[in-house]
Amino acid sequence: MSASTPAERDELNQLLLQTGRNDQKAFAELYKRTSSKLFGVCLRMVRDRSEAEEVLQETFTTVWRRASSFDAGKASAITWLVTLSRNKAIDRLRQHREELLDDPLKLEEAPDDQPTPAAGAESSQEYRRLELCLDELEPQQKSSVREAFFTGATYNELAARSRVPLGTMKSWIRRSLMQLRTCLEQ
Repeated sequence: MSASTPAERDELNQLLLQTGRNDQKAFAELYKRTSSKLFGVCLRMVRDRSEAEEVLQETFTTVWRRASSFDAGKASAITWLVTLSRNKAIDRLRQHREELLDDPLKLEEAPDDQPTPAAGAESSQEYRRLELCLDELEPQQKSSVREAFFTGATYNELAARSRVPLGTMKSWIRRSLMQLRTCLEQ
């Protein structure tokens, strides 16, 4: 369920607040109403069904433990849940990236007779359009956007690597994404 009406958003907010008070029935209802949407978020990010299921399980384990920190004044329940799912998926992607970096032999394990998903993406028209649009960015911004979205680097990591203030990095990424959107819409 995506909370499309104010009443639905309020219901999800209440369910999450009740979950924060250890209400198991509210937690079960929250899971029932949001798990398919959150699974979709996880699946789009990790691109493996079993990995997405694990990320979803981690997400709801964290929801149970941290629901009491939810503040409906700062964000809606669905925003809070999607953000939590996204962060868990990013953590999982980083974990795999670190495993690959720790063991370079794993990089060579892709079967030779079938193209990898990355090779398929590189040959696609959308990828070529994205590359052309990325080439229009300043070199530092281009590098930062690529690292943020293709490797999962955080703003803090990017700012530290580039030796710029965190606010500057956030501005670079935001302006770069707006420029990319404009370019891709043409």
